[in-house]
This record gives sequence, structure tokens and C-alpha cells, in this order.
Amino acid sequence: MADAAPLDRSAAARRATPAVTVASARTRHARLSPWAAFRTFWPLVSGNRAAVLVSALLLVVSAGCDAGAIGIAGQLTDDVLAPGDLGAFWDPAALWLALAGLGAVASAAGGYLAGWTSEHFLLGLRDRVFRHLQRLPPDTLARYGTGDLVSRLTGDVEAVETLVASAPVELLTSAVSALVFAVAALRTSWRLALITFAAAPLIWFGARAFGTLMRTATRAERDSNGRLASLLEESLANMSLVQAYSRQEAERAKVHREGRTWMRAGLRQIRLSSVYGPLGELLETVSVLTVIGAGAWQISVHHLSTGGLLAFAAYLGYLHPRLQELGELVVGASSATAACERLVEVLHTGPAQDPTSGREALAAAAPAAPPVPVRGSVTFEDVGFGYPGARRAVLHRVHLEVPPGLLVAVTGPSGAGKSTLAALLLRFHEPTHGRILLDGRDIAALPVDEVRGHITLLPQDSMLFDGTVRENITFGRPDATDAQVRAAAVAADAHDFVTALPDGYDSPVGRRGSALSGGQRRRVALARAMLRTSPVLVLDEPTTGLDDLATARVMGPLRRLTAGRTTFLITHDLRLITQADLVLHLADGTATGTATGTAPGAGSFPATAGAVEDGFGAATERASGHRAQ
Repeated sequence: MADAAPLDRSAAARRATPAVTVASARTRHARLSPWAAFRTFWPLVSGNRAAVLVSALLLVVSAGCDAGAIGIAGQLTDDVLAPGDLGAFWDPAALWLALAGLGAVASAAGGYLAGWTSEHFLLGLRDRVFRHLQRLPPDTLARYGTGDLVSRLTGDVEAVETLVASAPVELLTSAVSALVFAVAALRTSWRLALITFAAAPLIWFGARAFGTLMRTATRAERDSNGRLASLLEESLANMSLVQAYSRQEAERAKVHREGRTWMRAGLRQIRLSSVYGPLGELLETVSVLTVIGAGAWQISVHHLSTGGLLAFAAYLGYLHPRLQELGELVVGASSATAACERLVEVLHTGPAQDPTSGREALAAAAPAAPPVPVRGSVTFEDVGFGYPGARRAVLHRVHLEVPPGLLVAVTGPSGAGKSTLAALLLRFHEPTHGRILLDGRDIAALPVDEVRGHITLLPQDSMLFDGTVRENITFGRPDATDAQVRAAAVAADAHDFVTALPDGYDSPVGRRGSALSGGQRRRVALARAMLRTSPVLVLDEPTTGLDDLATARVMGPLRRLTAGRTTFLITHDLRLITQADLVLHLADGTATGTATGTAPGAGSFPATAGAVEDGFGAATERASGHRAQ
């Protein structure tokens, strides 16, 4: 598992990892080594590898200029300061100035290129993870929590950047710089250099030991950070309920407990960092004192000049920070690996459907066919579904044929599978067995976007974005004209109140539509659904939360919205049920259908493990007759 790359996983592997495994995966991440984590995300740097290489080379050039300047400083000490010869000053000084200028330019350019690469990697990785999250079913996202996902898209992504984009430049620069200063020190005095190099293994093994401890501490800190973010998001989103029930103290206690857990994890990181830094400095001090003592002896026996000792000390002053940086890179890589594991967990969470697997892959491999007009016939053929790990299936072999234009009211107690039926139609999940047909075509063999392009969902919650009224109405059809937007608003009985707003259709609705009333939010949502002229419509409790007056206001728009469309209406509202051509009652995973009105043959009949079209004759005529008018 350590070497698995989520960016290149096969379709079979993705389908073998169901979305429901999130709950267990969140408590036990897939363990990755720093090298495996680096290999997993390195492909995202492929477009900018030239910039990485150039920035590293420029920083190495800067280090080389520093090494050359130190050598010139030693030369000035022996040839200018000791004999007091001012004439020997100018040429070395000019060369020193040139090296300083070249080093400054190389350092600035290399630093900018390294930062440019890092920022582009951050953008690409965050886009990649967010695009993957957009493919996951809503219930899978809910298992993580919004706050935790935000934490992964921000803090974890930035931590991965330090390992994958920044670390290679820093590693190459520090390693080559250390090599340059080490060679320069060897050329100055190989005896002193060997004494100094004896400390290098201690720095390396110390970094490895601290890295392992830091990885464990960081993993705990990132997990706690995600839980705290989710808790805060949930509490703030439900603050009105918390205040209404006077539960502020209980919520504060929960936040405090999780905050203490995060604090303890953070303090563990701080303890490790606080110990590692001073230990490195102590080791460096011991090395410097050793070099000074040994250097004094070298001068006394005329093996080294004063300028040579000063130059060696300067080389050592540059070498030790580079060795320290290499050690910190090891510790930092171990720390960033914990963030990599959290992102890999998300990327390994496969969607309910895979656009490159199964029958859909065969359809994708076939030659592109011209778009086929969809009339809206929907068929459930022996469809069953159960959530992975659940003891009981939600639906059992449901067989249902709905002709175009029919209005089907779906009723039943909570947990009976009403929303699951709609989720299967929208391909948020795949049936455990059986199949769903749209105009005779298996939706599993169609691209997900094409299936959803033929279906309009009006969710129970009137979801509005923080934008203008116009932007919310055109959400599902961005290319709509102003005339089409107004027509949809008029049909949804929203035009009058929208034009009364300060800026009309350009008025902001606020976060989640907070600037509008519940009925106004519902009518904007209806206008959005009307503008998206798809042949199949799914209405999830469209009158929930509305009073009688607001419900009366939306009844007319609802009739206009469903006219001529195949509609699945999930509701307990008898006023809506009486408008249906067929009432489908779900209970204990089975379905019973009742044709409404005075159609011959109307009555109760089973809708499981068999066709129900016998009761549809008159209802179908009714759908193709007066409802289409």
C-alpha cells in the first residue's frame, strides 16, 4: 500500500474500495514512507520540472559564489592584512564584489522560481483533490465532515507541497552546497576537515530518529485539527438551534475537549522541535571549539596560516547550517508524510460510480454517437440496493416502469428508501443488483454527466449560493439569456418579489440565501429548476418548512414545473399526492403502487419482483393527455 499512487490507480482498484470504507479509514490511515509519499504526488510537478531544476541550479551557483568569496577573504587576510600590502587588495576585492553580485542575482532568481513552482503545485494539487471530492456521493462527503475536508484542502495540501515541490529544491541545494563547502574545507586543511566530518553521522541519525517521532506527532495533530474544524463548522452552522435549546455550555465543552486534544498533539510537536534545534546547535558549538583548538595547533606547527584558519572557520560556518537543513528536511519530510496519508485516504475513496469502469468504459471506448433526444421514460428493473456494511438492504428487487410525462409520488416512512431511489436515479450510488433504464438505455453505460444532464433535482433544502438572484437561477444553465431568466422567474412566481429587491435580479441573496425568506428561497430554487429544461424531474419534499400561505404560493409553480416531465415527487404532503398519476409507497424495502384518479383498474398493486405496467394504462393516457397540455 505504501507505494500505491492514487493518481494512477486502476478502475478495478477504485471499485474495490467502496466509499463506505471512509469511516474506518479515518481512524487508521494507510501508512506511507516519505519516499512513497513523494512518489505518489511527484507526477503533479511534471509540467514544472524544468523550473525546479533551474531554480536548484541557480541556488547552487549562489552557494558556489559564497564559497569563492570565503576563499578570497582568506587570501586577503594572508596577502593584504598580515603584510599590510594595500596594492594586493584591489584585484581580490573586485573579484569578491563580482561574486557577491552574481550570487545575489542567482539567489533571487532561484528563490523566485522555487516559490513559483511551489505555488503552482499547491494550486494543481488543491484543484485535483477538490475535483475528486466533487465526484463523491453526498453521504460519503458527510462522513468526513465539511471542516475536516477544508482542513485537508488547506493545511494538508500545504504540507504536501513542502515535501513534493519545495523539498527537492532544498535537498539538491543543501546537498550540493554542503559538498562545495566540504571540498573547500578539505582543500584548506584536510586534517581539520576530517575532525569536522566526524559529526555528520550523528546529525543524520539524529534527524532520522526525530523524523519518526515527528511523523507520529504530526499525524495525531492533523487528525485532531480536522475533527476540531468539523466540530466548529457544525456548531456554528447550527448556532440558532444551540441558542434556542440553551446548549452553549455543552457545545463549548465539546470544543474545549477537542481543542485540548489538538493542543496536546501540538505541544508534542513543539517538544520535539524544541529539543532537535538546540541539540544541533550544541553539536555545532562543540565542533567549532574543536576546530579552533585543532587549528591553533596547526598554526603552531606551520601547517596552516591564520587566513587559512579563518577561511576554514567560515567554510564550517556555512557547512553546518547546510547539514542542519538536511536534517530538518528529514524531519520535515516525516512530518509532511502524515498530511500525505490524509490526502491519499481521500483520493482512495472511490465514488459510487467510476467513469472508466464496467459498462461505462465500454461505452466510452465506442465511437461517439450523435446525441439522442430523451423523452423521459424511466424503468427500474429488479433494482436492489444496500449500503456496504449494513445488515439489511434498503431496496429489494424494485421493478417499475414510468412512461414519459408521468407524475409519480413516492411516499413511505423515514428510512424506507425514498431518497435512495432518487440517489440511484442520479447515480449517486450504483444498484447492488438490477439496472435503471432511461429511454431504454442503461444509465450505468452512460457518462455520469450525461445522465444528470437529463435530470433536474429540486432538493428538500433550497440550496442557494452566496451570489445574486440571477447567478442562482442560472446555476444549472449559465448560458441562459435575461429573457429566459425572467420567464423562469415568472413561472416560479418569483419575478414580483425579485423586482422589488434593491437591485432586482442582481441583488445578493446572502450566504445560503439568508437575505430571503423560506418561501422566496424555494421559489428561486423552482425558477432554477424550470430554467433547466430536462425531461426528468426529482422533487424532494418541495413544501417542507413552508407555511400554508407559502405552500399555496408554490403549488402553481410546481404544477407548471412538472407539466410534460417525468416527475418523481418525494412527499408526505397530501395536497401534492392527490396531483400524482401514480403513488408509489415504499416500506421495508418493497414498493406498492396505486394509480390515482378514476382510471379503470386503479387500485393497489405490488411493484416488487414484477412489472407494474398493468395498472398504468389509464394513468399513461392521462399523462400523455391533460398533463402534457
